[in-house]
Amino acid sequence: MMAPPRRPPAARASAAPRALVFDVFGTCVDWRGSIIREGRALNAARGWDIDWEGLVDAWRGAYQPNMHKVRTGELPWTNLDALHLMALKALLPRFLRGTPRRAVGADDLARINTMWHRLRAWPDAVRGLKRLKARHVIGSMSNGNVALLTNMAKFAGLPWDLVFSAEWVRHYKPDRETYLSAPRFLALKPAEVMLVAAHKSDLDGAKKAGLMTCFVPRPLEFGRARLASAGYDAAFEPRFDYNARDFNDLADQLGC
Repeated sequence: MMAPPRRPPAARASAAPRALVFDVFGTCVDWRGSIIREGRALNAARGWDIDWEGLVDAWRGAYQPNMHKVRTGELPWTNLDALHLMALKALLPRFLRGTPRRAVGADDLARINTMWHRLRAWPDAVRGLKRLKARHVIGSMSNGNVALLTNMAKFAGLPWDLVFSAEWVRHYKPDRETYLSAPRFLALKPAEVMLVAAHKSDLDGAKKAGLMTCFVPRPLEFGRARLASAGYDAAFEPRFDYNARDFNDLADQLGC
C-alpha cells in the first residue's frame, strides 16, 4: 500500500500564482466510482447484468488512444462526448454478460454516455475550490468538452469562475495550445497561471508551456484493487512548484 506523502515545505510567497486551473477527471472528480455507482443502479432498474467495473476501466483506457487519433489527424476534430460514445459502442458488447444487446437501446447508450456529465467530486474538492476561489481566479483545464464540463460542474458543485476546455482551441492536452489558452484568455503571463493535477505527465506538459504546477495525489482514482496491486506514485517532487495533499492543503499553503 502507498505510504502517505510527507507535507511539502511552505511555498514562497513570491511564487504565488494569480490564477489556478485544474485538471478535472481524477483530480477533481471520482470518475470511476461515480460511473460504477450509477451503472449498478441502472442494472437494478433495468434488470441488466452489465460488468460496470470492467466497462469503465476499458472505456477510460480508450481515452488517450482516441485523442491521439485526433492529434495525428486520423480523426478530424471530435469532442470528448463523441469520442466517449464511439468507444462505448465498440466496448459495450464485451461487458454485457447475460444482458441481451437488444436490451440496450439508443436512448440507453445516450444516457450511459452522459454518465461522464454526472461525476461526484472528491470529498475535499468543493470546499477546497471555494477557499481557493476567494483569492484566485479558478477554472477547469480539461480535455472534456464545454457541455460536459458545465454539466459536471452543476452536478458536482464545482465553483468554477470559467471553463477552459480543449474544445475552445481544438487541441487535446498535452498540446501546448491547450495549456496556453488559460493565460491567453485571462490576459496573464503563463508563469502567472498554475495547473493543479493528479497526473505528473499533465503537469510536465503544463511546465513545458511555461505554467506553474501543483501536484495533488489521488491514489484511489483507479480503485482500491489497482492501488493494492500496482501502487501509485504519490511522491512529492521538487520539479513541481507546489505539492499538496489535497485542495485544502493547497489553500493553506496559498493563505486562503
